[in-house]
Amino acid sequence: MHALAILFSGYSLFGALVVAMALFADEDLRETPRARGAGLVLLLVLASLQLMHFLYLQYHADWLHAPAYRMALFTAAPAFYLLVRPVLLGSPDAGRRDLLHFLPALAAGFLPMETALPLSFLLGAAYMIWLGHGLWSLRRQRHRFRLEMILLGIIFFVALGTTLLGFYLPARNAPLFFSLYTIAIGLGFLLTSMLLVLRPGLSGNIAEAAREARASTLGRVDCPAALKELQRLMEEEKLFLDPELSLGKLAARLSLGPHQLSELVNSHLGKSLSRYLREYRVKEATRLLVEKPSRAVLSVGMDSGFSSQSNFYEAFREITGMTPGNYRKLHRSGSPES
Repeated sequence: MHALAILFSGYSLFGALVVAMALFADEDLRETPRARGAGLVLLLVLASLQLMHFLYLQYHADWLHAPAYRMALFTAAPAFYLLVRPVLLGSPDAGRRDLLHFLPALAAGFLPMETALPLSFLLGAAYMIWLGHGLWSLRRQRHRFRLEMILLGIIFFVALGTTLLGFYLPARNAPLFFSLYTIAIGLGFLLTSMLLVLRPGLSGNIAEAAREARASTLGRVDCPAALKELQRLMEEEKLFLDPELSLGKLAARLSLGPHQLSELVNSHLGKSLSRYLREYRVKEATRLLVEKPSRAVLSVGMDSGFSSQSNFYEAFREITGMTPGNYRKLHRSGSPES
């Protein structure tokens, strides 16, 4: 158990960097900068907890009684809530009121460890109940992302089990508990990394499903006309070529709200808006790869509306099943057979 905890503590430090890069690359989170900021705070806090766990388990350094450790314990749950809230609820940033969630973390530095630890798990349990309710609301959408729901469910139950153990095990066998706690955080990083690799654009897809689970926002919208105008904006004005095109900007051009546009695309076209834009950008990239054989592949991606090389390659492989370079080689003569 001790060796496994040490292994997961080291993995978590690198896993935090991977997940942080994914947060910056997630196009859907651009609309909620405070949520992305909360995600970075969460990663920093979890990485710090793992480092202090490693020092305690490996070198018996007593970081667990430091005020910084107690404050980190109380920061993780609200940071996770602020990261996930826009995805599950579509709730906008609440501005300075969001900072109220971190008031317990400020007070935690003055509490004794024997009191702070169970209180932090009580706080975490409250946020987990909220998360469980949000996941339950998506039960009718589970056919759309079975794998995601399974992995998210595993993360939820691992966190729940750790929370329950946190109420009585530390006083009886602290090394065992903090080994289990370290492994639980490491598993969270591992499963999250798997989701990011296997399901790019997951946050956008879940957000779309969550909006569908709530009341429709399209009651007074002329959906056929809006879809026709959306198609015109893409095919005639080629708005998808703008790498800074956001949900809000596109919705404004259609005289719709952001949630209305998301629901419109999802319910009538069967895909998320981010997927819709990626398909147009990849289509443009395939044209340029064939018609402009001397142009660099990266230049093609930038000219097709992608904001980075990694986004371009990821989307291209997702939609065509091959890399841009291989696509160009396969279609260089205009036909795979020639």
